[in-house]
Amino acid sequence: MTDYILLPKFYSHFLDELTDIVQKTPFVVTSTVIKKEIYRQRYSSPENPYHIALRYGLERVFYYLSELKADFGSTHIVVEKRGKVEDDELELEFRRVCDGFNYLQKPLPFDLVFADKKSNSTDLQLADLIARPIGLHILKPDQDNRAFAIIDNKFYRNGTGSKNGYGLKCFP
Repeated sequence: MTDYILLPKFYSHFLDELTDIVQKTPFVVTSTVIKKEIYRQRYSSPENPYHIALRYGLERVFYYLSELKADFGSTHIVVEKRGKVEDDELELEFRRVCDGFNYLQKPLPFDLVFADKKSNSTDLQLADLIARPIGLHILKPDQDNRAFAIIDNKFYRNGTGSKNGYGLKCFP
């Protein structure tokens, strides 16, 4: 019975430590949220929403790195493996976007790297941790979202400080 009483305290302590790690870790977020229901209703023959998210995401990473005047020669985009069919489809779309099927209509200098789930990548785990609070913030903006409050400071922003359309792209 004592273990059960301590569990909520342990969980709360764990969340506090995790929040502290996210706050202190230097990283910049570019995120794309597709409102699938609205998207399907608005477009008669909708494109794959994951492809749209990939395109918007790669564009925003490009904008961010361009702003930093970064050397793109070794820029790897790491994604988690999902299955042969899904991976092949993602790679094909990635190549299309990087070959010029993007807003800028020019090549994007990125390389795709697939990481196995077993690799236990810290970066992919962090991306998983922040994805849900971002999505919840967009879908339920009035709901309390402690995690989003922490992530909000990490978004890529334009010169005026706006994250909307820059570090946080929402479509439609």
